[in-house]
Amino acid sequence: MADDIHVRLCLQDIVKLDLEAKAIIQDIRHDADTTDMLDDFSASGRRKISDLRNKIAELERLGLEQIRDTDRDAILVNVESLRQKLSSTVTSFRQAILSTKLALDKKSKEQLLNGSSKIRKRNQGNKETLAKTANDISDMLMSLNRTMADQVKQSEMNVTTLAGSSQVVSDTHDEFHTMGGHIQNSQRLLTKYGRREFTDRLLILLALVFFFSTVLYIVKKRIWPS
Repeated sequence: MADDIHVRLCLQDIVKLDLEAKAIIQDIRHDADTTDMLDDFSASGRRKISDLRNKIAELERLGLEQIRDTDRDAILVNVESLRQKLSSTVTSFRQAILSTKLALDKKSKEQLLNGSSKIRKRNQGNKETLAKTANDISDMLMSLNRTMADQVKQSEMNVTTLAGSSQVVSDTHDEFHTMGGHIQNSQRLLTKYGRREFTDRLLILLALVFFFSTVLYIVKKRIWPS
């Protein structure tokens, strides 16, 4: 009687472990979305299969201990059937792991390729933006250069007008001529460095302001000497 109870309990454990192993196989196929999850399911499945193999071996031992030949033969036949089922379960387990691993590797490669494509598109967009910004800055600098050149020409015309309208101013013609040379040099520098940054433009403006201030100061001293 005690042997029969042990056999029934052992069979119950085998059925339970078999169902749990099959459930893990299903989890691997449907729920293993990451490599870490696949590793966890694989470890659990190996433990269940190992426990199942041990229980089948225990059932075989109980069968060999049976006194009656009929009981022993029946249990041993059952053991052989269980081992065949276990072999099928192990095969399904390995196939599930392999197919899931291949699917995860394919998914990882696709994500990597998509990520690289997005990076390339983003870099291309950045280059186009930088190129457009550079063109805008160049256009702005060229426009400023033309404006400054016009201001220089206008300044030369003003100098000529002042020189022709006053004998006193005529006496300072050489000084204006020298200033005109500086202005031409400034114009060439403006053309050469027209693409420089905002600081250079500010310095040029300050130089022109200083020049006009100097001219007005000289004119004032010549026309209205103190």
